[in-house]
Amino acid sequence: MTHLLFIPSPGEGVWHIGPIPIRAYALCIIAGVLVAVWLGNRRWVARGGRPGEVADIAIWAVPFGLVGGRLYHVITDNDLYFGKGNQYGAIGTLEIWHGGLGIWGAIALGGVGAYIGARRAGVVFPPFADALAPGIVLAQGIGRWGNYFNQELFGRPTRLPWGLEISPLHRPDGYERFTTFHPTFLYECLWDIGVCLLIVYLDRRFRLGHGRVFALYVMGYTVGRGWIESLRIDTIELHNVLGFRWGVWMSILLFVGALAYFVYVTRTRPGREERVYREGKEPDPVPAETS
Repeated sequence: MTHLLFIPSPGEGVWHIGPIPIRAYALCIIAGVLVAVWLGNRRWVARGGRPGEVADIAIWAVPFGLVGGRLYHVITDNDLYFGKGNQYGAIGTLEIWHGGLGIWGAIALGGVGAYIGARRAGVVFPPFADALAPGIVLAQGIGRWGNYFNQELFGRPTRLPWGLEISPLHRPDGYERFTTFHPTFLYECLWDIGVCLLIVYLDRRFRLGHGRVFALYVMGYTVGRGWIESLRIDTIELHNVLGFRWGVWMSILLFVGALAYFVYVTRTRPGREERVYREGKEPDPVPAETS
């Protein structure tokens, strides 16, 4: 049944310049990374870091994050590649342009890459993570628009005026008669923007440090992600554990872990760091101008 008001599905998600395909999914990911680097650099410099250092560390974090996100997706959605579904085949595990980057894997391995880059630069990691946190969640919101162009990861059918039209080719089995679904990509984008603004405000208001801004980002993001996961209708075997989707369990576990870290650090290390570089790794002072 078609409704009078709805969000139309995209006409296409791939454009060609000669033989070269330009994919909207990739453009959204790239745009998110650029915004995260830009905002992270501004915040890092404000905390006493070197300009351009965030981009240098991102050279480590981004590839690690892409690999981690893809690994998480392939492991949890393995039926698409190796099981009876076998929609893409084993070679499809490398075809990230079809979508499929699990945020938990991206954050985990991306954090490893960022730590390596920060260590090489002599940067103390907790304040660096605090500086980058708002940009990360904003990048996640921008990247979600890739799901819109791929017509994937939407929610249950809905008759609400902001329901998302999904073409018949992309509707799951059992939902062929429905035309509009909850636009979970939009819900998460708006939620992520709100989390970004909130943690920036709290950081300025209370001068948070020692990784507490990053912990707030994890708590804020997982609250919204847990709710959004409960709306989604893609059914993957590993996504259902004791009646809840795997993503909901991940949100609960990470929220509890981030909350425990926030409380512990607030009690043991209140305030903000005095140093953002390891001893002996401080940048050279800028020479004073002479008239």
